[in-house]
Amino acid sequence: MIEMNVAGIALDAATRLPIVLLKDASERRALPIWIGQTEARAILTALESQKTPRPMTHDLMVSCMDQWDIDLERVVIHSLQDNTFYAVLTLQQGDSKKEVDARPSDAIALALRMDSPIWVLEEVVADASIPVDKEADLAEKEEFHEFIDNIRPEDFIQSRGGSEPSAESS
Repeated sequence: MIEMNVAGIALDAATRLPIVLLKDASERRALPIWIGQTEARAILTALESQKTPRPMTHDLMVSCMDQWDIDLERVVIHSLQDNTFYAVLTLQQGDSKKEVDARPSDAIALALRMDSPIWVLEEVVADASIPVDKEADLAEKEEFHEFIDNIRPEDFIQSRGGSEPSAESS
């Protein structure tokens, strides 16, 4: 799994739908997830640490979880099927741990409010992410090809220190 952070909310130029953008720690891969207007507002409210006069739905969830001593251990975005992302909340209360199905947008809004990590399975990142730093990706690819081009069979032989093994006498 790869830990991701919320980079922000953007608008899709073609559809005018909001996109939550997650980035990995190296900021070399970004994962765009299309969401609704309400979900974008909930995420932006948390990103900007805005206080609303009355609790929003995600604030209400946080209050309930606090009252019942439930921690949001982490959010995991685990799959992408038919252009739909799937996530689970890992909740912990004392020694009990449960996973609860959630929309990624709701999971992200809760994670931001509860300062919980957001993880994405490698397969999802590989399938749906976009490169942010194409030059770094290209340099890494060239370095790997250079390594492959210059490797010799002798490089795989483990050298042994010291002398040849001696024959034991009985």
